Amino acid sequence: MRFMISYDLMETMRTTNQWLGATAQAIGSYPAFAMMPNPGLQWMSAWGEVTERTFQRMVVKPDWGIPSVTGEDGKDHLVSVEIEVPGAFGDLIHFKVAGREERKRKVLLVAPMSGHYATLLRSTVMSLLPDCEVYITDWHNARDIPVSAGKFDVEDYTLYLVDFMRHMGPDTHVIAVCQPAPLTLAATAYLAAEDPKAQPRSLTLIGGPIDPDANATDVTDFGRRVTMGQLEEMMIQRVGFKYPGVGRMVYPGLLQLQSFMSMNAEKHSKAFTDQISAVARGVAGDHDKHNKFYDEYLAVMDMTAEFYLSTVERIFKDAEIAKNQFTVAGKPVDIGKITTVAVKTVEGGADDISAPGQCIAALDLCTGLPDEKKASHVEPGAGHYGIFAGKSWRNNIRPLVLEFIDANSPKSTKKAANKNKAA
Repeated sequence: MRFMISYDLMETMRTTNQWLGATAQAIGSYPAFAMMPNPGLQWMSAWGEVTERTFQRMVVKPDWGIPSVTGEDGKDHLVSVEIEVPGAFGDLIHFKVAGREERKRKVLLVAPMSGHYATLLRSTVMSLLPDCEVYITDWHNARDIPVSAGKFDVEDYTLYLVDFMRHMGPDTHVIAVCQPAPLTLAATAYLAAEDPKAQPRSLTLIGGPIDPDANATDVTDFGRRVTMGQLEEMMIQRVGFKYPGVGRMVYPGLLQLQSFMSMNAEKHSKAFTDQISAVARGVAGDHDKHNKFYDEYLAVMDMTAEFYLSTVERIFKDAEIAKNQFTVAGKPVDIGKITTVAVKTVEGGADDISAPGQCIAALDLCTGLPDEKKASHVEPGAGHYGIFAGKSWRNNIRPLVLEFIDANSPKSTKKAANKNKAA
């Protein structure tokens, strides 16, 4: 029960801060005060506006916000989000573009379950939509999933991916971003052994910890320093009474956000101080750069306790994927069984979360795959976020990924070149 009380205490603190912000904004904007202009009241109103928005966004799932895409005909085509395969812990969704022919490139984006919603890949989706039929894994917030739905750990995650790949069929090109890269590789190997006809044509792994020990970072060091008992004691709580998942053991999103913010506390503090100043001076906008970034960054979701703990223990501590010792439902998953799926890895030269060397380890594990079906790329100077969003993705990585997809599509005469192989 004490864990449930802790969860509700965090939610109480969040709600209180949201209320204080709204109250300060209302008081500072009181019409009578306009007769006697006071910079202090302007600052109080600005502080309230920024504070209320900040704490309110923490419990809101962002909208995809992709109303349309421009087609080859120069016209804007409406985009609708359709659920292809529903699931208790996550859905497979399709971005349906109205009024255009179906694209030959069918892409499954595997979104990370590491604190933020799948909308973190919004810009990635938008960059692929003009050229591809885009599907994505839309993972649910654990606090909204009743305990009766059962558990969800790394094996369940892997089986979800297996079901999604089976549904989409063998002409699919999978792109896994960050955290799901090891489990997506395992899901592909699982299909190679259990249902070879359902395997995708290509698999692109972007900045994922296939072998966390290949190049240590603060993230991997933390996993080594802390015991599983300490992690469970410090990070795991029960969902409080406010949500449908009441009683479920989770790693709360608010606790994750605290960890995210602490890694760059000075930078975030300056960003919010600058934003308050901008609001007070009347130069801030609802969709300015600050709000656009933090509306997404602050929106966090709970992870099931078993998923978080099994990820740390099996992927980072025991390195089951790196050692090719992963099992699903009691069955060994041999990555060497992948013999037909082309595999490409993408890493950022300045990635401090999944450093260069961690992801390319996947190619060495694919012992049954010929070299002509392996490719890799290291983007010089790119950080973790930059390899799937921003200029590095748009200008350099995206064209290479599309080229790799085309090289491994039916009737293609191109060859998948192993470019820029990491040392």
